[in-house]
Amino acid sequence: MLKVALVVQRCGLEVNGGAEFHCLKIAQRMSKYWDVEILTTCALDYLTWENFYPPGTTEIAGVKTRRFRVDRSRNLEEFAELSQIISYRFLETSLEEEENWMKAQGPFSSDLLVYLWQQKDNYDAFIFFTYLYATTYFGLPLVADKAYLVPLAHDEWCIYLSLWKGFFALPQGFMFNTQQEKFFLETLFPHIHWSGYVAGLALEKQLLITEGFANYGSFLLYIGRIDTSKGCQELFNNFLAYKEKVNSPQKLILLGKAQIPIPKHQDLIYLGFVDEQTKWSALAYCDLLIMPSPYESLSLVLLEAWQMSKGVLVNGECEVLVQQCRRSNGGLWYSNQQEFIYLLESIPQATWNQLGKQGNTFVEQNYQWDQIEQKYLNLLGSTKAL
Repeated sequence: MLKVALVVQRCGLEVNGGAEFHCLKIAQRMSKYWDVEILTTCALDYLTWENFYPPGTTEIAGVKTRRFRVDRSRNLEEFAELSQIISYRFLETSLEEEENWMKAQGPFSSDLLVYLWQQKDNYDAFIFFTYLYATTYFGLPLVADKAYLVPLAHDEWCIYLSLWKGFFALPQGFMFNTQQEKFFLETLFPHIHWSGYVAGLALEKQLLITEGFANYGSFLLYIGRIDTSKGCQELFNNFLAYKEKVNSPQKLILLGKAQIPIPKHQDLIYLGFVDEQTKWSALAYCDLLIMPSPYESLSLVLLEAWQMSKGVLVNGECEVLVQQCRRSNGGLWYSNQQEFIYLLESIPQATWNQLGKQGNTFVEQNYQWDQIEQKYLNLLGSTKAL
């Protein structure tokens, strides 16, 4: 049995992040075939990377996990200023300047890097999740001849830094979330041999649905981190403009950890970070799901909405989300506030329901665990053991 380490910037049941959730689910599923271990940091907060969990070995959702201390937490003001400088000058920056930015981006853990270097021979493979953080950029080169990457890449300013031109040549193979992600990377870095598979994630069977959300009546639903980078400020503006223009009883319910203030309005309902049963119950009773994020490599919550036969409305700036809607015929997209309001005002609920049914068919045909597991086995050249 292969011994495989999955490396991610943070991991824990309290962690609300796509890459982290992705890593943990793959670790759980592939534990049937490999001796799996997650290597991560002690951080919980993705903004500061402050050490929260104790270092050492623990178990998360049945998966052995080793946590390593972060060298120092991130100063948000200093990092924002540095990012602004680098983002405006990235065509002129040196590799040293970019790597200094990457250290500030974090989380930087000397203990994790030392462990990777010293224990390399005790593992058969290392799979790194998301290209964007210091755990991957500084960790993967130390084990490059055994390293694989799940990039989780999308069109954002930092992927245009010159440091990635050499970095992406190092992994032995890749696992992409969508065909659009693979095409984007192939176009941006044509000199790289992007060998690998398109897999994404599959969904678990939903839990027992409770009836509590029936009391809210008609509502739109957002699930995820409530942050400017996820398009939430724009979502608030669009929804409030919609309510001002249209005499509609629809509310907007927000599920997730809030990183920005939420406007005070009787139809904006914030329920915070909720358990799985509450999430699935909200999906069961919503009119449709809204995903305002302009940057996604795969939106798992879209798949979850489609599993519940719910239509989705997504930000047209995100090509991955638009293409998911095109392929599935499961949703629509908007490019500005006027289109946002028009689609909510003009599209009847019966049409959203039909889009949801088409999305459900798409998920059933394309996102099954046995297919995804086999692709991961193929990536490492191992055969299916069960």
